[in-house]
Amino acid sequence: MILVKVYPNIRNLREDRDLTQKQLASHLNTSQKTYSRYETGEHNIPTEILIELADYYSVSIDFLLGRTTQKDPYPKKK
Repeated sequence: MILVKVYPNIRNLREDRDLTQKQLASHLNTSQKTYSRYETGEHNIPTEILIELADYYSVSIDFLLGRTTQKDPYPKKK
């Protein structure tokens, strides 16, 4: 199934850090091809990958998915 959603924020964050898809895929323990499909929206991004990306970039998952322009993650509960 091909999804129509593209995730430009994920790509932009990666490029802002001068990372290749292969480098980030290695960090996430996945292949470059799979990671590329996350960026283009061809594959759904698993929850654990979204969490890892949000932590890695210190942004909210909503920002990664393009649901907000607010980068800051939500405050952690005490």
